[in-house]
Amino acid sequence: MTNYPGQVDFLSTDAAVLLVQRIGLTELLRGLVSALEQDFSRWEDFDKTARLAHHTPDGVMELMPVADASHFAFKYVNGHPKNPQLGIPSIMAFGALMRADTGAPILLSELTLTTALRTAATSVMAAKLLARRSSRTMALIGNGSQSEFQALAFVRLLGIQSLRLYDIDAAATDKLIHNLQTQLPGVQIQRCSSAAEAVQGADIVTTVTADKANATIVSRAMVQPGMHLNAVGGDCPGKTELDAAILPDAKVFVEFAPQSRIEGEIQHMPEDFAVTELWQVLRGEQAGRQHEDDITVFDSVGFALEDYTALRYMHALARQHQLLQPLALLPQLDNPKNLFGLLLPPTAQRIDPAPTEAHRHAIPA
Repeated sequence: MTNYPGQVDFLSTDAAVLLVQRIGLTELLRGLVSALEQDFSRWEDFDKTARLAHHTPDGVMELMPVADASHFAFKYVNGHPKNPQLGIPSIMAFGALMRADTGAPILLSELTLTTALRTAATSVMAAKLLARRSSRTMALIGNGSQSEFQALAFVRLLGIQSLRLYDIDAAATDKLIHNLQTQLPGVQIQRCSSAAEAVQGADIVTTVTADKANATIVSRAMVQPGMHLNAVGGDCPGKTELDAAILPDAKVFVEFAPQSRIEGEIQHMPEDFAVTELWQVLRGEQAGRQHEDDITVFDSVGFALEDYTALRYMHALARQHQLLQPLALLPQLDNPKNLFGLLLPPTAQRIDPAPTEAHRHAIPA
């Protein structure tokens, strides 16, 4: 037999849940923020491209590839805002990690839960650079599937002490309050009747809505000097959350500008509208927040490098905790050039030696 691996590591949703429970959500997020900072700081090592998207009237389906010299990774993810009415999550994802030297897959993983984790960790990574250090109050507009992760990450890693919640769906806010009360005793949690009420007095405003529309969740009049806007929900063409009038008055930061100009809050701005990629701030090549009164915007659309980091991070932890399952995804071949041999009975898989000169004359051309 060859050394070709017929089995691939598989990280299931159940295993990912168990991993979070064993390590603890706070420590897992803290480690993921650190891993993201390390990978973003070596930005130039990666072969990057904007994600490939297929849009339908009901949503979007996307492939997100990225690679460095050691690994290639991709994520498949969808966004279908009406799915909860059908009993299906609006966002579902899976991904894979491959060796660059051979192209052999080494991991197939769930990424629905992991995407929520890496998105919250990315938000924290940005806020560490862009929000005022004195920030203690966060408005959280959009109380769906990713809202708990955002809230917990900002409270436990950035010291947020007060949360102001709003969603047009009151049941979503009920769900969020119920979950947070069990996780964040002592944190002030306030239900608000409008986005304007939620934003009032907030140091950080996180928007994580699902509707595929050019919405104005936060208007220019709501934004006060010194605020940091963490705009997470706008992530495809025709889907935004912020009043475009906010952007000229703010310092805008993005993950990967070529993708953000297509999908982000800046999609309606001129091509020469100035933005800063987050890696430049991490490496000290560009300034983040410079003054207490700066309005900063993290125009977060989600980028494949974040999934690369999350896949490698979760893979290493799951291996350490023995939570990976073997998946027979690839053919196991005695002869790597004899794929057809898989279809033959075992006794017929032997390949005869090359014919002699005498035999060749008997073989039709």
